[in-house]
Amino acid sequence: MTSMHKIFRAVIMGPPGSGKGTVSARITKSFALTHLSSGDILRANINAKTELGLLMKSCIDQGQLVPDDVISRLILSDLRGLGQCSWLLDGFPRTVPQAEALDDACSVDLVVNLNVPFQTIKQRLTSRWTHLPSGRVYNTDFNPPKVSGLDDVTGEPLVQRDDDSPETVTRRLKSYETQTEPVLEYYRCKGLLQSFSGTETNKIWPHVEEFLRRKLSSLK
Repeated sequence: MTSMHKIFRAVIMGPPGSGKGTVSARITKSFALTHLSSGDILRANINAKTELGLLMKSCIDQGQLVPDDVISRLILSDLRGLGQCSWLLDGFPRTVPQAEALDDACSVDLVVNLNVPFQTIKQRLTSRWTHLPSGRVYNTDFNPPKVSGLDDVTGEPLVQRDDDSPETVTRRLKSYETQTEPVLEYYRCKGLLQSFSGTETNKIWPHVEEFLRRKLSSLK
């Protein structure tokens, strides 16, 4: 694990299914950063029925996007709660107004972008099957269950989540393109964006790790 003397704050970006969760976990473990996932924060607030959580739930239930200022208030409140520590932010910002709100609140040192072809992601996500009670995820291409269609541990049937159906995946990627590509451009103009391209997380990861090692050792 690499320890740091200077506070280091990074954002990880990439389309749904690009391996952000896996890479985030490896970054936070290897470099002692606190991992903040916007999805986790949203779910926690909805479950706890906080004021912002209820507001978001009503937007989601009505099929509306949660307004930028609501999401920003929520995430920034969690970031402030961390105090002076190094972190990796995952799933936020998703729009330019959110990126501007983050800039107003604190300085970001680096934006890691996982640039995985949409075709690869479609293949990856639509091959994904889940055991709902445990959250165990299988992939018929590279991590299939021992018995087709059944969970390895319980033998219960696996389901394909609505999120992973071909139509939903195509829609999510389209929305990522329109909403989030401008955020990449925003950070590119600031000189903060570092993109890593590839089709396999295990092949992208060594490049991310090597880059971060160099970047962080220059900060000491």
